[in-house]
Amino acid sequence: MAQLESLKMNPPVWRYAGSRPKVGIRPTIDGRYGGVREVLENQTMAMAKSAAALIAKKVRHADGAAVECVIADTCIGGVAEAAACQAKFEKEGVGLTLTVTPCWCYGSETMDTDPLTPKAVWGFNGTERPGAVYLAAVLAAHNQVGLPAFSIYGKDVQDANDTSIPADVEAKILRFVRAGVATATMRGRSYLSMGGVSMGIAGSIVNPDFFRAYLGMRTEYIDLTEMTRRIDKKIFDEAEWKRAHQWVKAHCPEGEDINPAARQESRAKKDANWETVVKMALIARDLMIGNPRLAEAGFTEEARGHNALLGGFQGQRHWTDHFPNGDFLEAMLNSSFDWNGIREPFVVATENDSLNGVAMLFGKLLTGSAQVFADVRTYWSPDAVKRVTGKALAGDAAPGLIHLINSGAAALDGSGRQSIGGKPAMKPWWEITPAEAAACLEATKWCPSDLPYFPGGGYSSQFLSRGGMPVTMARVNLVKGLGPVLQIAEGMTVDLPKDQNDLLERRTSPTWPTTWFVPRLTGSGAFRDVYSVMANWGANHGSFSYGHIGGDLIALASMLRIPVCMHNVPETELYRPTAWSAFGMDGEGSDFRACGVYGPIYGKM
Repeated sequence: MAQLESLKMNPPVWRYAGSRPKVGIRPTIDGRYGGVREVLENQTMAMAKSAAALIAKKVRHADGAAVECVIADTCIGGVAEAAACQAKFEKEGVGLTLTVTPCWCYGSETMDTDPLTPKAVWGFNGTERPGAVYLAAVLAAHNQVGLPAFSIYGKDVQDANDTSIPADVEAKILRFVRAGVATATMRGRSYLSMGGVSMGIAGSIVNPDFFRAYLGMRTEYIDLTEMTRRIDKKIFDEAEWKRAHQWVKAHCPEGEDINPAARQESRAKKDANWETVVKMALIARDLMIGNPRLAEAGFTEEARGHNALLGGFQGQRHWTDHFPNGDFLEAMLNSSFDWNGIREPFVVATENDSLNGVAMLFGKLLTGSAQVFADVRTYWSPDAVKRVTGKALAGDAAPGLIHLINSGAAALDGSGRQSIGGKPAMKPWWEITPAEAAACLEATKWCPSDLPYFPGGGYSSQFLSRGGMPVTMARVNLVKGLGPVLQIAEGMTVDLPKDQNDLLERRTSPTWPTTWFVPRLTGSGAFRDVYSVMANWGANHGSFSYGHIGGDLIALASMLRIPVCMHNVPETELYRPTAWSAFGMDGEGSDFRACGVYGPIYGKM
């Protein structure tokens, strides 16, 4: 087993320019003095403090730090106090707001009018004062001026002195905050395109208008000669490279070499490839977020990085026809641990598929866990499996399978060697134990590259995901005339008997990581059967996140004005701004219409 001392837990580290976005809590109140406002001050501020305590306890940034809340200095009874609150929030770096009240307030005078912050309003369900009336009035004001907001209202009446937060209210607050924090975190950060278009893949035609208008992100571009320059001129931390190289030699065992014996690379060439791919991982990380150690060596500009929350590596073919492939750098950066210990995973898209990278970023920001990049490779019908293996699919696999596999970008967490409640899992990185990280490393082999694919050599990670993990597969696509759309498929990973698994894997590259995925079927539309899911998937790639997070993804997409064109999320989990209900009674159609009317959140900047 990997030495546990080399897999220590690291503290949260904010890697980017600016600060972590905060949640602004806006306690609004009936502004009438002389017997109304005075009796409501304590109750209203108590609601704000309860919400702040809940958020700080239960929501974390992707780097593991608790989400911080900022409460207005006073209750907000009119425009003067609303303006004072806004000034404080701007100073404090608030990226989303939650308005709370137990009573009637003056809607358009107390509402949040910042066009760039996601918004929700919690109206207390009590009989003493009309919190529900204010909630309805202020949401009508939001809708009338084109500033959509999420509604939060409990199902059961509470007593006026009850400071608890009911479970249904808590669920909505937390879903809104998770999605809002993700939205605010993306704003002002970058996508780093390492290289250009990979093999004509549309997602690697990095679209700056999409990133700017919908996500608030810059797009940064480097040619891969920058990678060779940094390798040749040793623009990396040599001390870290030596330590990382020794760690990799100890904990990243080689797997089988499937190339014909006459074509296999020499031991010396393979060893040289190991040295190069470790350097590539360090350099890709430094390109994304910078490295102060480079400044100490005289490389001041390189030390700053590109403030990249997300990156993509072109690889094929212009790099991999000559140099070792990027599989190691992608797999290790996307994982929750490396030679520096357990730490926040990065997000790096294979083949520079920026749109799949965005889906990975969404999942990571919502969960704090590593994301698995994969080809949506093959649909295996029950009849085809029976014909090829002589055995019928059984259990959860009985409806058929989607084979998720890619040359090596899959985070090692995807092996499923972590555990929640005794079941396979991919945990938020701050919950992973050294033993679990070591188990993921032990479950992974590093196979010399399939040379017809990668003539420059290199190594691809090889593991088999454990079955029994609830996962959500997602993908963003751009459609001419429509814009971006999001696809979501919740389902499970499944195990196959070893002989059956081996026969199916050998029909493609056995040197790559495999996940057998079965989406949850609804009996209609794209989820009529497993074949229909595969047939309706919008590109050759998808990513998956641990857990059924489709509800959070849908809330996030509505904040960004990205319609969801395919999902199997239960209706009870759908949560969008109230304005969406004004765009028709068919939920998915109203999503498209609302997103079309409001347009991208940063589209007019």
